[in-house]
Amino acid sequence: MGDVNEAAVKRKLGIPNWRNLSKDKVLKFAAAMPEMATEARLKLIEQFPAFKDLGNAHIDAVTEAHKSTLAANENSQNHFYKASQDQRDALQADLGRDDLSEAQRESLHDRLERNVGRVFEKDSESKQFLGAGMKVVAAAGAAAIGLGVVFVGGKIAGANEDSSENPHED
Repeated sequence: MGDVNEAAVKRKLGIPNWRNLSKDKVLKFAAAMPEMATEARLKLIEQFPAFKDLGNAHIDAVTEAHKSTLAANENSQNHFYKASQDQRDALQADLGRDDLSEAQRESLHDRLERNVGRVFEKDSESKQFLGAGMKVVAAAGAAAIGLGVVFVGGKIAGANEDSSENPHED
């Protein structure tokens, strides 16, 4: 399987040179590595800093998007909590009135309880959202690490093939 050369790999990826290797083609490239000739694999491994930079740029973009999403979520949460607190304050002020019937007091208590329930639901929703966001960031990091392992693994495999092809050379 090690008979595919560098030019064939570039043709398969649809790129004229390695500078044109985009994020979407990196995984396709990684999948093609086992089919490459040893010299092509080693030549590509020399390009690893560029791939590392591409991976870092991707991680940075995901991190910035995540930070922006967190800030927007926090702003939304703060508005919701402020509005909920304002409603609770108004309900408590109404409960302090002496001219309320028992039915009116009970209605105000029910509204206060619903308000607290909505705050609890919003808090749970936010925690689920934050958990999902962390999974995205973790997956992006794992993908970058995985690509690094593929490239390093390709380099090691290439070195092993070289030493098995020339066992008496030192």
